[in-house]
Amino acid sequence: MTSNVFSIAFDPIISWAGVWTALAVALAVSALIITLRLRGSLLRALAMLFVVAAIANPIFVNEERSALPTTVAIVVDRSQSQRLQDRTQQTDQALEALRVNLERFPQFDVRVVEAGSTNSSAPSTELFAAMQGALRDVPPSQVGGAIFITDGEVHDVPANPTGAVLEAPFHALITGQPDEFDRQIQLTQAPRFAIVGTPFEMTYRVQDLGAMPDGIGANGLVDVEVRVNGNLVSVEQGIAGRELPAQINLDRAGTNIVEFSVTALDGEITDTNNRAFMRVEGIRENLRVLLVSGEPHSGERTWRNLLKSDASVDLVHFTILRPPEKQDGTPINELSLIAFPTRELFVEKIDDFDLIIFDRYQNRNVLPTLYYDYIAEYVRSGGALLVASGPEFASATSVALTPLVSALPAQPTGDVIEAGFYPRLTDAGARHPVTRALEGSGQEPPQWGRWFRTISVLGNEGTTVMRSVDENPLLILNDYGEGRVGLMLSDHGWLWARGFEGGGPHVGLYRRLAHWLMKEPDLEEEALTAESGNGELTVRRQTMADEVDPLIVQLPSGEIREVDMVEIAAGLYEARIETEEIGLVELSNGELTALAHLGRTDAPEFADMISTTEVLSPVSDALGGSVRRLVSSNGQFRVPNVLPVRSAAEADGRGWLGLKTSDETRLEGVSQTSLFSGFLGLALLMLALSSMWYREGR
Repeated sequence: MTSNVFSIAFDPIISWAGVWTALAVALAVSALIITLRLRGSLLRALAMLFVVAAIANPIFVNEERSALPTTVAIVVDRSQSQRLQDRTQQTDQALEALRVNLERFPQFDVRVVEAGSTNSSAPSTELFAAMQGALRDVPPSQVGGAIFITDGEVHDVPANPTGAVLEAPFHALITGQPDEFDRQIQLTQAPRFAIVGTPFEMTYRVQDLGAMPDGIGANGLVDVEVRVNGNLVSVEQGIAGRELPAQINLDRAGTNIVEFSVTALDGEITDTNNRAFMRVEGIRENLRVLLVSGEPHSGERTWRNLLKSDASVDLVHFTILRPPEKQDGTPINELSLIAFPTRELFVEKIDDFDLIIFDRYQNRNVLPTLYYDYIAEYVRSGGALLVASGPEFASATSVALTPLVSALPAQPTGDVIEAGFYPRLTDAGARHPVTRALEGSGQEPPQWGRWFRTISVLGNEGTTVMRSVDENPLLILNDYGEGRVGLMLSDHGWLWARGFEGGGPHVGLYRRLAHWLMKEPDLEEEALTAESGNGELTVRRQTMADEVDPLIVQLPSGEIREVDMVEIAAGLYEARIETEEIGLVELSNGELTALAHLGRTDAPEFADMISTTEVLSPVSDALGGSVRRLVSSNGQFRVPNVLPVRSAAEADGRGWLGLKTSDETRLEGVSQTSLFSGFLGLALLMLALSSMWYREGR
């Protein structure tokens, strides 16, 4: 729409100083002749003024201008709380109604921006930042206002909105129902780390928000279920509105997800915040390892150095230097100062150890036969045993000829194979987390030094992960009851430590072996783990199987996805899931389940999910406008009409809301006409002079 604007401009033919001087002289002379009442004084004065006007050169200007559009921002809240009940439908209907309404007014340039998307990097609803981004290139005088379509839970409301956010009316259309209520649980205090097996305290609070139904008081008793990694560990008696403590005990190292949950109420807005989560890193106290060596040999120091170098290991090491039957007359004061405390170690305090290692140990009546039963029972009840064997394992003093044989995965044939060989991974070893991707294992022959002795066995009940000569087992791993057993069938691992023929990965192998025996979660053969970051969930599956089933993923919103997993290494599969949701994700693959949390556990998005008009009302009061619900108390859905208003007019009325119209225009063209140039100017001057001469003639 264009319009014409008329004005008078001046382009003097001399400087403005000369023009003002001429005008002053003309006015002075005119005043003098009028005062003296000279004949024709008025005509003389008029003629002088015409001459001054001709010098000033007045120009008639005609500007053709077009009105600039008024920019209006419609900010649509697409946060996770907007997906509750029918809020999404209300939002879409309100947006469509506003579009249709504003199409009637061509002066409005409508910009629709969807915001409030929640993810790990922005776990809150930030609509004002989105509005400012949409209006960044628009001068304030051309902004007609803003309309938010939201549930009212906005987390970046400015403390002082006047002038800092908008210089135009602000309106908000609130989704949801006016009678909503919600029960939620929050973790108020929780540690980031905890020692495995040692109880620690977490505090929680149950809150009832909104228009709670009759019969549910603010101080009502609430059953709170506590789960660790998905397993129910206790049921606490909570009280709504009060902060209470709970004792938690972690049973494994690594990442643990502790969950507090309350039963959902009938009709509450959502049950998403009926569960609260915290990631707690389980840290083991120093692992206690008992290393019992038989006769001294070159590999003894390898085990000792490895275990002593690990700060997380408390090592108790005994070496049997002198069997009881040896009688050579050595004076008692020259014998060992410390007697082997067999009863204390293998009866009274055996359960204090996380791992027992027999390093080339042989049965020479140092331990009573009954004690081998205690060791077998220790493993069956959840302990860990490693037998690093040498030639004595195939002799008459072998521990395989004691009651410990029930825990061993294989029995010696009595043969000791003396031949050089390269230790190699078996097919199972290539997939097992203890030996998978050992440095140098991917080449043939392996980039390792040779070993020269191995023990022949039969009746293998475990998993052979390394082999020696002619496919003979070299390292066997096995589960026994609740515990684990490892059987190393060679005593030449020390050759790798000494760098013989280039050495080998003895540190990685021994350390992984020890930690697998002690059930470190990262070394489980069958495991399902997940990590989240930047809106992406990375799920890994360790397995000894040749293939895995699709991954079943249940997102916080309840959406269930089936995702194929890709093999990234032997026995290791991975899947990546992108989502903007935050909250707990439940994963399952075969018989394995896992939990992961997307985003911050204390995300503001879940702090309060009841729709409200109170958060945005201070902004509308400061800027002019309104905050109103789309659904009234009687259940009627209505979108108010939009009307253009003047800058100083009210922007809110019954059933309508106003948007300011801009007075800004854009210059399209200019035409100029000089009033004292050409025949027009000459005619005016001649008229004035002729009139003066005419009066003089009379």
